[in-house]
Amino acid sequence: MHFRTGTVNNGDTALLESRLLYPKRGYQCLQFFYYNSGGPVDTLKIFVREYNKANPNGALRFIKTIDGSPQELWQLHHVSLDVKTKFRVVFQATKEGPGPSMGGLSLDDINLSETTCPEFIWRVKNFSNVMENTPTNTAIYSPPFTSKEGYTFQMGLYPSGKEGYPGELSAYAHLVAREGDTGQKWPCPWKQMTMMLMDQHPHIQKRMSNQRSVTTDPNMKATGSDVFFWDDPRKVGVEVTDTDGSRYFRGPGAGTPVYLTHLRARSRDFIKGGDAIFLLTMEDVSHLTVTQPLPSTTVPPVTSSSPSNVTTAPSDLCLNVQCLNDGVCVMDEGKAVCRCAVGDDWWYYGESCQYKGNAMDKTTLALASSLSVLGVMLVVTVVSVICVKKKYKKHSGDNSVVMANMHITEKL
Repeated sequence: MHFRTGTVNNGDTALLESRLLYPKRGYQCLQFFYYNSGGPVDTLKIFVREYNKANPNGALRFIKTIDGSPQELWQLHHVSLDVKTKFRVVFQATKEGPGPSMGGLSLDDINLSETTCPEFIWRVKNFSNVMENTPTNTAIYSPPFTSKEGYTFQMGLYPSGKEGYPGELSAYAHLVAREGDTGQKWPCPWKQMTMMLMDQHPHIQKRMSNQRSVTTDPNMKATGSDVFFWDDPRKVGVEVTDTDGSRYFRGPGAGTPVYLTHLRARSRDFIKGGDAIFLLTMEDVSHLTVTQPLPSTTVPPVTSSSPSNVTTAPSDLCLNVQCLNDGVCVMDEGKAVCRCAVGDDWWYYGESCQYKGNAMDKTTLALASSLSVLGVMLVVTVVSVICVKKKYKKHSGDNSVVMANMHITEKL
């Protein structure tokens, strides 16, 4: 979609509406690339048109406004939706403010998935050049991001790899503490930081993004130390100065020295328009550490009965059945039978799993059958040829003409 704002009046709009969508979950993530070459106050609004019994023709619900000054790049945007009935996505571009503009508003690579949206975007410009010219064991860092969990973190990337890992991208996650940060619990308990290098293929189903997650274990200690690894960065980290002059504390990093090879990073659409895009998220996973209650053990009541009424429990029937070769006795329609062990290319069979078969036996049997058929066909062919030859020879004998030389003496 492109909405040219240079030739329209203030307040003019353009609409782009999707096809009908039928959600299976109660949450969605709308992802698209947006290019603003129009006026600084031109806007793009996102709506959903929801259909239900009360609104069979659809009711518009406003979701978000995207605005900002024009930039000479395609900006990646994520918009979280929470639609539960069939719906359409509606984009509304609006010319705002007087005066002409040279371009307009453009949309591309629009995708909708039933997933949660990533929290943060870190765009590394001219990424190929960064990989080629950054020394080994030298890191670049994303801006610090404060998650909805209240913790601040950042990604550390080694474009030329850690020492000993040439030709690799190495990625690490760090906790960050700024001046005035309060309310966090230290050591940081069970937060999962995900670092994803986005495959920028236009079709979301054909993407093969690369990601690695790091989880903060509050009991983890630094190697050779009694200090908790994920403790307050003001205690276990170092003070650093950002490019804008701000100061904060960065804790130790955890991750992998083999995040992605340079060869793989240059393939597919990891780098597009010269830029690489990392999607960063922190979420709470403490609910996964809660121990599930064990099921209660119930003891069947003991009852007494006369010997004439005693019946054999189904499991007792297996006492008289012997299964060989790791076979297991099970009940099948009231009878005790053996279930035999089976491997990738072998199996046991028989009433007691006493016989063993394998794929080689099947191959040998198939080969023998083929050779037998071939032999029979050969015999039939030979017999047929002999019979035809005999028949032909007999036919030739019945119709033969015997010629003899005759000497005639004529008396003159």
